[in-house]
Amino acid sequence: MGIVVEREVELRLILSPERNVPVSARLGYRADDPYAVHIAFHTDSEQPVHWTFARELLIEGVFRPCGHGDVRVWPSKAEGRSVVLVALSSPDGDALLEVPTAQVSSWLERTLRVVPPGSESERLGLDDGLAALLAP
Repeated sequence: MGIVVEREVELRLILSPERNVPVSARLGYRADDPYAVHIAFHTDSEQPVHWTFARELLIEGVFRPCGHGDVRVWPSKAEGRSVVLVALSSPDGDALLEVPTAQVSSWLERTLRVVPPGSESERLGLDDGLAALLAP
């Protein structure tokens, strides 16, 4: 399976400008799936809710607004703290999540040490697979 980088974080689910609720989540990154990050939210349901999106989107979103459609990420402030806001949209509903920037950044740094930016394609073994297919 390769190297896995995980971190438990306490997010805030923003219900309105005045209301939010804490939500436990696990950030996950796998070296054998180098372009993606995975978030599993532990909600009231039996099974966690899983979201997968581009690692690059989360990296960029720490610094500037990015994304469109189902996943949007941007930096912000909450109660004087730096946070990253993640807006998720699906047919089942929408969610706005607030994550402490320091926790996201330190976890992302760990993923970047495992698979540096620009080296993701080397992890997929596409060249080896292609060479095997094209071998006489």
